[in-house]
Amino acid sequence: MVTHHVRPGPGTLRGYLTRDLPPILTIGSGDRVCYQTLDAAWGALEQTFPLTEAKEFSPRDRTRDVHHALCGPVAIRGAEPGMALEIRFQRIRTGRWGWSAGPELPSQMDSRLGVPGGTSSPDAVICLPQGRRATFWELDPERGTAATPAGVRLRLRPFMGYVGTTPNEPGIISTFPPHSCGGNMDCKELVEGSCLYLPVALPGGLLWIGDGHAIQGDGEVAGPALACPMDPVEVEVHLHPELRLTMPRANTPAGWITFGFDSDLNEATSQATVEMLKLMGEVYGLRVKEALALAGLVVDLRVTQIVNGVRGVHAILPPHAVERVASDRAPFAAL
Repeated sequence: MVTHHVRPGPGTLRGYLTRDLPPILTIGSGDRVCYQTLDAAWGALEQTFPLTEAKEFSPRDRTRDVHHALCGPVAIRGAEPGMALEIRFQRIRTGRWGWSAGPELPSQMDSRLGVPGGTSSPDAVICLPQGRRATFWELDPERGTAATPAGVRLRLRPFMGYVGTTPNEPGIISTFPPHSCGGNMDCKELVEGSCLYLPVALPGGLLWIGDGHAIQGDGEVAGPALACPMDPVEVEVHLHPELRLTMPRANTPAGWITFGFDSDLNEATSQATVEMLKLMGEVYGLRVKEALALAGLVVDLRVTQIVNGVRGVHAILPPHAVERVASDRAPFAAL
């Protein structure tokens, strides 16, 4: 096992995706990558407290790097379309500052709240909000807390909002909507100790990581979560040539997770459910309707996020929710 290090800079950062970009690094299966990442909106790694106006990272080409600040792509030797990557989150530690939605940041909830001004497009150029458009937080990774100057304090639960392989699509690909190769999933369960499994669509896999979140609620209803730099986020990457996936899945402290992504929340729900039934069939040897009958008892559905244009739903099968009993009877009868 080799440990590689990636730091943000002109050669490692992008604010867009394309399958035509060469990898910044090529690693072997089983290698680790230790990243230092920016927040999604390209803030400088170090800020001066008390923080009221955040400094931006430089250099940044605003004609090109218009979306999330992402590190990548990283190629994995031997990865070919149809295989899968396993991303093991060994360590996720926040930086010292972060920001979340402020009172004047536009939101898709504004019309419901009777607030004038409407909603900004989620696919606009990402700029670091200032003033009352952002709430700035001082993060203490040693104590695991986030605090505002007004005295609000929260417990940290950090994860990476964007983890994905490059889709096999032509041209420039937006970083906002999640897709079948992962991407901007914003799933708060992908904490330290989790394993994320991603389909490979292109030779090398071409892995991207960014958009660190210090804490987030399911749904991410205000728009951004508590966005922050990470220092470090360390992952171990394993190639699974025989694992055939059409959507991401994960094994987390909360349990097995499957995903659905669609502009229609009902369709995203159906996708996450069907993917969970596939997983339960693999784990327990169930036919699809048997898995569905059992899922109604032990599987939880949650709205991952509603703010990225494409909605996300994740299904959770908690650990030890189903105990297999040895039996000669049919699989469903034996549960």
